[in-house]
Amino acid sequence: MSSLDGKVAIITGAGTGIGYEAAKMMAAEGAKVVVVGRRPEPLNAVVDEIKAAGGEAVAKPTDLENGDDAAAVADFTLSTFGRVDILVNNAGHASKIRSIRYVQPDEWESVFKINIDAVYRLTQACLPDMIGRGEGTVITTSSMAALNPGVLGGAPYSAAKAASLNLMRGLSSELRSLGIRATTIVPGEVNTPILDGRPAPPPQDARETMMRPEDVADAIMLCATMAHRTLIEEVVMTPTIPRDMSAELAVAKTKGSELV
Repeated sequence: MSSLDGKVAIITGAGTGIGYEAAKMMAAEGAKVVVVGRRPEPLNAVVDEIKAAGGEAVAKPTDLENGDDAAAVADFTLSTFGRVDILVNNAGHASKIRSIRYVQPDEWESVFKINIDAVYRLTQACLPDMIGRGEGTVITTSSMAALNPGVLGGAPYSAAKAASLNLMRGLSSELRSLGIRATTIVPGEVNTPILDGRPAPPPQDARETMMRPEDVADAIMLCATMAHRTLIEEVVMTPTIPRDMSAELAVAKTKGSELV
């Protein structure tokens, strides 16, 4: 018997990176997986890969910046599989302009919509089913930018990821007595496509020293498969080898100044 047999999991940002690896891992452990993201093509590819390996998954393309659409993922999952056991709030993006001096309201709002508003709406929509059964696990991917904010992650991203960490802490405080586990994964640099959006994307040799998506997915799996009597509240992960980011920071500090 696999560790997640009979469980149903929602994973956002599942088309690439951490979410993609977590979806495959959970399906391999017996979970029925709803993969969520903006673009249908990568989601369908994940579903095909899971099914080819003998697992069960469905794709739910969703614009998570739309709060009503984010919440509707819970209804879709309940109508498809009848329950929600695990929610992995993994989708996220950062602003192209990182400095608080130059970032514009449209980018600020977009980052908050995906990194915290969608987390709130989808989590809230999953809670009635979880509370009704007395058991549920909510895992949210935050960032080291929540603990060490700065221009590399960017002002909007750092603030939004800090909000998601705080939200999970509050959720745990309020609802753990009802059987709801809330966990935050706090990773440092991971070699995922989000790095390509930085003002100065890291070179390949730097990326080789970073964590990989499957490393973070392993942490998500640990939290999801732990006996329900045990709650892992937070997991902080960083690359073993530090690196010099000074050149990238210099670019990030001035990106956008030409627009002001």
